[in-house]
Amino acid sequence: MAKAKKILLRTLCIALAVILALIVVLVSVFFGIWHNEFSTVTSFTMLRDRNDAHEDGAVYSMRVSGGFYFDDFLKEGGAKKDSELIAFISQKITRGLIDMGIKETDIGCASFTAVTESGDRLFARNYDFAKTNVCLTLTNPGGGRHASFSTVDLNYVGMSTEKNVEGLMNKITCLAAPFAPLDGINDAGVSCGIYMSYQGEPESGNAVATDQNDPDKADITSTTLLRMILDYADSVDEAVELAKQYNLHDSANTSFHYMVADATGRSAILEWVSGTDATDNDGTARELVVTYNTGDEEIGEEEGSSDFQWITNFIILPGYYEKDEDKGGLDRYREICTDLSATDGIVKDEWAAMDILKTVGRRSWGEGNGCTVHSVIYNLTKKTALWVSNENFDDPTAVYEYSFATGKLRSVTR
Repeated sequence: MAKAKKILLRTLCIALAVILALIVVLVSVFFGIWHNEFSTVTSFTMLRDRNDAHEDGAVYSMRVSGGFYFDDFLKEGGAKKDSELIAFISQKITRGLIDMGIKETDIGCASFTAVTESGDRLFARNYDFAKTNVCLTLTNPGGGRHASFSTVDLNYVGMSTEKNVEGLMNKITCLAAPFAPLDGINDAGVSCGIYMSYQGEPESGNAVATDQNDPDKADITSTTLLRMILDYADSVDEAVELAKQYNLHDSANTSFHYMVADATGRSAILEWVSGTDATDNDGTARELVVTYNTGDEEIGEEEGSSDFQWITNFIILPGYYEKDEDKGGLDRYREICTDLSATDGIVKDEWAAMDILKTVGRRSWGEGNGCTVHSVIYNLTKKTALWVSNENFDDPTAVYEYSFATGKLRSVTR
């Protein structure tokens, strides 16, 4: 009897050891495959809760570990449409175990460049949309790619706008955030933003998406073009050269243009056009046109007389529109021009630039225009970001600063 007990005990011990060994192996395999993803998910942190009364979504931060497979994305030819991007992200990040999403969204907004009294170069941006959750996304992929700070609308990666991001599965889905930045800055002092341009007049009433098809070029979607600029560009000129190498494929039913700037004071507006707004209904026929801040005399007297640039939601090329009424955001464009021209593009500091964004914020600009989700001033000289949630400019719980020098994101007051 005692001998049988010993045999049973020994068998149980062996079985337990085997189970523990299997657990160790499984855990090792899990961390071997998904260690970067695990580290990224555990960094996902709420900075500020939602405030539905003010149409404020929640604000999160996430520090991305590893290269999030963006090199692979480019090497494999990029993507012609969002469904291809979704398939790539799902396969790479979750090994096909979880379906992840990139959604269509309307991106309003305004941006401008300026210089402080001390000589710092600034890139300012309002993101106008509707109540939504956002994530301040920090990346440092290494391998010759730049570290970056960017803002991501989590609605664009499939998160609800009506509730907070909760649960492990939703946080895993947010691993797609690096592929969907709307604006950002890298550690070389290059900043970029994306804006709707409302091009074309199709029968559906929606904008016509750019859909280039040069067989000699690889393919890229709207937000991944911005990600590529943040990751690889050392200057405006390099950003432009990167854009020229790819066929741009905008998200369905939308069209976009971009503004990019660097620490030298150089900036450019990137637009894809063919003909005029009334005839620009074939997204495959569009070509990239670049307008630099130092050579934009043909746009207008104010633009030609200054070294700063500004952008809202219409194509800036002269003759593109038959009438001003067709220019989206023209009223905000003119307001920014007036404010900057008063000082020839020189502002006291980042907060003075933020005051201009405040002037054209949606909550104060007029009813029925949605809301400004975030306002940000990128200091391209100091390589910092001053970021405000939902026009809460005087609320210290809604204002954050990030610095590449320290690698820290912290709350600040004016």
